[in-house]
Amino acid sequence: MDVPPGWKAEIIEGSIVMSPAPSKPHTVVTSKVHRRLLPALPEGWDVYQNVDVRIPLRSGVFQPDLVVLPEALMLDGVPETRAGDAALVVEVTSPGNAGRDRVEKLAGYARAGVPLYLLVDRVPPMGPVITLFGEPQRDVYQTLWTGKFGDPIPLPAPFDCSLDTGDFPTG
Repeated sequence: MDVPPGWKAEIIEGSIVMSPAPSKPHTVVTSKVHRRLLPALPEGWDVYQNVDVRIPLRSGVFQPDLVVLPEALMLDGVPETRAGDAALVVEVTSPGNAGRDRVEKLAGYARAGVPLYLLVDRVPPMGPVITLFGEPQRDVYQTLWTGKFGDPIPLPAPFDCSLDTGDFPTG
């Protein structure tokens, strides 16, 4: 599909959804999470952006803000990546995509068997919040941890680290 420069296209619940480039604060948060994940990665894994991941049984192809995958999968010559091959996906909300990140993508990643879903929600009515979901069953996750910007995010195995969020922009 031809997508205008700066836009991304995803298939969510069988519908094509196009999104403009993220805002500067969104990009800053994504970059900070990316950098802070790097020291905690298992050998042979890396953090990627702009990767389409297939969501089985949901007619979906999502493009998470960040995805942690084995490097070997990125070089295997297979054109698509199954979301369930990821150790972690990260979505950072924006006003235009927050509902999809909180509902459809939450269910889709769980259905795909992604072990950890980190939702950095910049725009809820009560102020920014971060939620780590895990233990997927069907299309439902358990909430493993919830905190606000400034709280360290405790990531379980295979990461076994805490991510600093003290300098995440709230605007």
